[in-house]
Amino acid sequence: MSQGSEPLATKRRPDWAALVIAICLFIVAAVILWDAMHLKTIAQYARIGPATAPKVVAIGLFGLGIWTVFEAFRGEFPEREHQEIAPVVWVIAGLAAQMLLLKTAGFSIATGMLFAFTARGFGRRKLWFSIPFGIVLSFVVWAIFSQLLKLTLPAGPLERLFF
Repeated sequence: MSQGSEPLATKRRPDWAALVIAICLFIVAAVILWDAMHLKTIAQYARIGPATAPKVVAIGLFGLGIWTVFEAFRGEFPEREHQEIAPVVWVIAGLAAQMLLLKTAGFSIATGMLFAFTARGFGRRKLWFSIPFGIVLSFVVWAIFSQLLKLTLPAGPLERLFF
């Protein structure tokens, strides 16, 4: 036998990305289960209470983690595409801008920036158009939710100018 004809079982390596995902699933399941165990239970006749749904979710995530570990060692995950970093950075920058601007600039401007940065991450190059469009769209959403539905959203100078 030549070197290139080794059996597939000896060449197989675990999928490390899948193992990291499995570890994350185990961690999330453990946190949810720990939190569910510390919920105060009310004396009741039925065994279903406020901790039941989180426990079911935690057990489901734990099962998915075990399944992911098995699949990682079987090596049957599909080939992943190359990840472009720039679009992810634009979306994260938009989320950061929204969080930083929400209290000072208000909902419309902060969410308009999120809209524009996310559009840029998805390939829309014209920020000079996306920012004002996102602010107007966000202002309409703010007006509907705060004025018509009477929900409280952060108001900034733009919202105070009109209402």
